[in-house]
Amino acid sequence: MSDPEQLRALIEAERPMLVVPEIEAIATPMLEQLEAQGTVRVIPTARAARLTMDREGIRRLAAETLRLPTSPYKFCDSLEALQAAIDGGIGYPCIVKPVMSSSGKGQSKIDGPQDVRKAWDYAMAGGRVARGRVIVEGFIDFDYEITLLTVRAVDARGNVETHFCDPIGHVQVSGDYVESWQPHPMSEAALERSRLIAEAVTSDLGGLGLFGVELFVKGDPGLVQRVSPRPHDTGMVTMATQWQNEFELHARAILGLPVDTSLKTPGASAVIYGGVEAQGVVFDGVDEALRVPGTELRLFGKPESFVRRRMGVALARHDDVEVARQRAKQAAACVKPRVA
Repeated sequence: MSDPEQLRALIEAERPMLVVPEIEAIATPMLEQLEAQGTVRVIPTARAARLTMDREGIRRLAAETLRLPTSPYKFCDSLEALQAAIDGGIGYPCIVKPVMSSSGKGQSKIDGPQDVRKAWDYAMAGGRVARGRVIVEGFIDFDYEITLLTVRAVDARGNVETHFCDPIGHVQVSGDYVESWQPHPMSEAALERSRLIAEAVTSDLGGLGLFGVELFVKGDPGLVQRVSPRPHDTGMVTMATQWQNEFELHARAILGLPVDTSLKTPGASAVIYGGVEAQGVVFDGVDEALRVPGTELRLFGKPESFVRRRMGVALARHDDVEVARQRAKQAAACVKPRVA
C-alpha cells in the first residue's frame, strides 16, 4: 500500500467505486493523483487522507492554517534536531512520536536528557514507514482527554451537515487505548468549544464520513491532538451505547444515507489483549465474561497474537458510566487467549 505504483496498478485493475483508507502506511499522494484524474472517489477525500494519516499534516493544518490550539511541537529529522528542539523551548517532560504510526507504536515520554536517544530509537522502530522523522510535543497536564466522533453527512436537501456523538472519555497507556466510556461528563462550555474545533477541522478536510477527533481538555479550552478520517478505536464503545454505532455512521454517511448520532444508553469498553506470542489462538473464559451483567464481547479473529495486540473488546451497558467501566474491565479480564 505504501508503494505508489503498486497502489496505482491495483486501483486501475480493480476499478473500485470507492477507496476507504484504513491504515497510515498508504501512498496518499498517489490517491490524490488518481482522485484528481477522476479514476476513483477517496473517502473522505484524498487530501483528508494525506493530511490525517501523517501527524505533520494534521498538526500543521490545525495549528498553522486554522489557528486552533494545540500542544507546543516541533518536527525533527535527526537525534540532534530532537535534542535541539527540546533544549530550544519544548523542554522536559515531553512526548516523542513517529510522524506516521498507530496505537501508540513508537511513542514515549522523555523526562530528561538520559531518555532522548532511547526515545529516538524507539520512534524509528515504531513508525509505519522508515521516514526518520518525529514530532516532539510539550507535555500537557490536561484534565481529561476525549474522542469527539464527528460525522459529515448529507441532509434531505443534499447539503452537508455536521453531527456529533456524545463525547467519549478514554484511558491510553503509551498512546494505546485500553478503555473508553460514553458519555464523558463535560461542562457546556467545554463541549461547545470542542464541537467548534472538531467542526472547523473536519469542514476544512471535507468529504463525507466519520472522523475521530482527539482532544485534550484543560479547563474549558480544547487542544487538538489528532484526527482520524475513519472509525476510531476508542469509538468501539458505540457498539453498546448508540442506536447507530461508529461503523454504521461511517457507512451511512459515505452512502448519502441519513444518520442518527443519538445515545441509546451509557456504557464502556475495555481491551482484550493477546497475552501470548502465537499463530492461531483460542479464547478461554468467554462464558465467565458473559456472566458479568449487561456485557458483550467482540473477538476480532486475528490470525496472529502478540502480547500487547488487541484481540477483542468487552462492552458493557449501565445507566452509571462508572459501573459500566468496572463491568467492562471485569469481563475483559476473564478472557484469556492461549495457543490453540
